[in-house]
Order: sequence, then structure tokens, then C-alpha cells
Amino acid sequence: MTTDIHSQKILILDFGSQYTQLIARRVREAHVYCELHPFDMDLSAIRAFVPSGIILSGGPCSVYDEGAPSIAEELFELGVPVLGICYGMQLMSRHFGGEVIPAGKREFGHAELLSVGKPGALFDGFFVEGSSPVWMSHGDHVARVPEGFEVVSKTANAPVCAIQNVSRNLYGVQFHPEVNHTPRGEQLIDTFVRSVCGCSGRWTPGQIIEDSVERIRQQVGTDTVILGLSGGVDSSVAAALIHRAIGDQLTCVFVDNGLLRLGEGDQVMATFAQNLGVKVIRVDAEDRFLSALAGESDPEKKRKIIGGLFVDIFEEQSKLIVDANWLAQGTIYPDVIESAGAKTGKAHNIKSHHNVGGLPDYMKLKLLEPLRELFKDEVRAIGEELGLPHQMVWRHPFPGPGLGVRILGEIKKEYCDILRRADAIYIEELYASGHYEKISQAFAVFLPVKSVGVMGDGRTYEYVVALRAVETKDFMTAGWYPMPYEDLARISGRIINEVKGINRVVYDISSKPPATIEWE
Repeated sequence: MTTDIHSQKILILDFGSQYTQLIARRVREAHVYCELHPFDMDLSAIRAFVPSGIILSGGPCSVYDEGAPSIAEELFELGVPVLGICYGMQLMSRHFGGEVIPAGKREFGHAELLSVGKPGALFDGFFVEGSSPVWMSHGDHVARVPEGFEVVSKTANAPVCAIQNVSRNLYGVQFHPEVNHTPRGEQLIDTFVRSVCGCSGRWTPGQIIEDSVERIRQQVGTDTVILGLSGGVDSSVAAALIHRAIGDQLTCVFVDNGLLRLGEGDQVMATFAQNLGVKVIRVDAEDRFLSALAGESDPEKKRKIIGGLFVDIFEEQSKLIVDANWLAQGTIYPDVIESAGAKTGKAHNIKSHHNVGGLPDYMKLKLLEPLRELFKDEVRAIGEELGLPHQMVWRHPFPGPGLGVRILGEIKKEYCDILRRADAIYIEELYASGHYEKISQAFAVFLPVKSVGVMGDGRTYEYVVALRAVETKDFMTAGWYPMPYEDLARISGRIINEVKGINRVVYDISSKPPATIEWE
């Protein structure tokens, strides 16, 4: 291995901000490795992490609240650059003797940041003609800066919006540079990790692949690995990466559970078995899944039934594969963060993850998760670098339970077949009209209700399909996609005319929050 891509790294301490994952993504976009940990990470663990720099996130609390999140005082004595964002800046200010008070006028949303004095290295180029648009989200502000710090910027409502102690490499900003609503925020984070912290940008797709291949080889040795191949982006990239590392030691198990998109099973086999030369065992398990799901309408129970049956099938297949010692999964970093948050109580568990949390004790397989450190955009980038088809790498997310959570209520084969055909028409039209790559996620949902309609001279009483399309950067929040009426009319017309059993199509215009992206 020519370069240790983990030797330069940023530690992000999370104080409960809804934007913390965005901070991590911005650091990664600067080609620097980072990890996100709870604010109460032990100081000895922080020292062992050997960070090149530390970022303190925002959070919902006030620094003067009883029991408000805090950090070990020695953190600022570690001698590494620290950037405090929103709550992180207020915490830093109070630690060094500054004063934080409730703002006379709270700031939520757009604000114009005004330069005060001479910006230091972190803010070089951030202000254009003395100002910069930013995104604010705070009810408190710093009223008096600590000794040794200087004010860099203000707004009309807040006298202190950015501070710095250049000699100690300590910086704070009241605004959120990680969100897209702060136009030059990405540049500021890049400057912090590359210029202030001195990281050279080793976290690139090519070097991630090189590092991962070497680690997989060391971890696995001559053992056999089996991987549950779903056809989704994560499992597909994991399969390609492991195959690059160990070749024929990998056997993929593709479970056709009857809950896949139209023609997906054949597409998966064509891509991996025929074009990439990966060993793939195709298991036809539609009847088993549909029988297990019969009569069940609770979304979480459906997820658990599907996930449990997948594990059973993998166990059965592993017994047929000589020397199968490892089970590989396409777990990615957001899965790890969200599942850890649910366990520690620092985040809410919205729905269960199908591939996080280890394996049942009775499965004598070790777990291999080569994408565990990566965000989705990084997974896509290395997928293309590995030579996977562009359309496969950039396809919209597909839930682990498949159509099982896009059919509301009980799952029946009839419903699956209707939804598959409707969804295929929808996606085909999105590609043809150029909308697909502008949309973050699009899919059809089967509603188990019937409505009256008229076709020709006859009355119909058939099912309803809802179309969903959203725009989002992080999938934590999302807005509905403003599909042109003429495109909606064409898609609706095709679905009703070509899919027997549907006589009504509706378009979902709910944002997240309050709705989720998936319906179940």
C-alpha cells in the first residue's frame, strides 16, 4: 500500500444537530477522511484517534441549560485546530470566558454575513465585497468574545457570527457552512481541513479502492466469502470491490424474493455473472417470501419477516458452499451512524435497518463490510471506478425489503405484478424525458383501495397507484419534485392503458418532514 488514507483525519463531535452528517460529507468531498462520534467521546479515545483537526457540530440546546452537552476541557489543549459550528462556537466561547446570551431576535434561515476587521486564513476568499450569504439556525448568540479571540463577522441581528484565535488555530462560526443554503460554506470547510489542518487530500476513489482491496485480502486470507446480492447500489459495489480483491473466493447469493423490480433478476445476472465473471447463485424464493408475508400488513413486521427470511436463505446457501467463512454486506456509513444513534439514545430510530447489527449467534460466519466507512456518493464514485454500468451505479435507492414496503398493507403476488409494471413505465418515462438524473428518488406505490372508473363504455372498479419523486441532498430532508403536467399526464395515461388492474394514478406532493420518502 503506497498511502495510508486514514493517517490524516478529521474528528467530528456531534452535539445533536440535524446537519451533522452533512459536515462529514463536506469533509469527505475535500478528499479527507473523517469520522463522526458523540460529543461525550472519551478524551483518551480522542487522543488515540490522533485527529488532524476537530469540528464541533451544532445542536438544539443552549450552553447554559442544565445538563447541556459539553466536552472535556482538555480537548482545546490537544494542539490541533478546532472549528466550532453554531452550538460548537458558543461552547468554545463560553469555555474560554466569553458570554453567550439568548438573542434578542432569533435567526432562522438566510442572513447576510458582514466582514469585520481582517479575516484570517480560514475566511480567505469567503467574503465577496465585504459580505457573504449564509444559513442561520440559532436562538442564542455570543455577546462577548473571549480574551485572545477576535470577531471576524456579524449580521444585522447578531454582533458576533465568526471568531478566531489564529495563534491557537481555534475558529468558530455561528452559521452553518455545511448546508447548501450557505453558498461558499463548502469552500470554508475545505479550507479548514486542507489549509488550516494541513490534510493533503488522500481520500480519493482510486486510493479508497486500493486500500480496501489490501484490507480485504488481509482480513479474508484464503477463505471463501458469500455476499447477498440485491441488485442495489451498495451490494453491487461491495460485490465488485470484493471480487477485485479475492476473485473466485467470492460467491454471491442473489435471492429473487418476488419483491424486485421488473426484469431485475435477469439484469443482475447479466451484469455480474456474464459481464464481470462473478460467481452468482440465483435462488428462486418468491413462494417462500409471499407465503411468509401472507396476511401481514404491519410495515415493521413485514420488514422483519423479509430480513429474517433472507438470513435463513443465506444460512442454507452457506452450508452448500465449501469453506464459507464470511458473509459480506453492503452496509454504508449512514447505516452505521443511524443504528449507533438509536442504540445510544442520541437519535431516533425511524425504521429498522436490514443489514446492520451483526448476525444471529447460530450463524457461524464472520461479517465483512467493505463499504462501512463510505457515504452513498462515495460508494457511487468507486462503483464507476470499478467499471460498473453508469445506470446501475446511479440508480435511485431501493429499500432492502423491496416492493414489500411499496405495497401498502398485505402483500399479494397480484399486487406485486401490477406495481412492477406500473413502476417500470414510470422509470422508463423519467429516463426518456430527462428527469431521472434530476430526481433523487422516484418510485410507484400500490394502494390497496379500489376506485370507480370508466374505460370505453364500461364501468371499472380497480386499484390506485401513487407516484413519488423527491429532490434531496442527504435524504434527511426532501422536497417533492415539480414534475411538469404534460409529463405526469403521459405517465398516467400509459400506466392506466397498459397495466391491467389500475384505473387511477395520483402524484404525491408531500415533503420530508412531515412525511417520509418511502410510504412504509
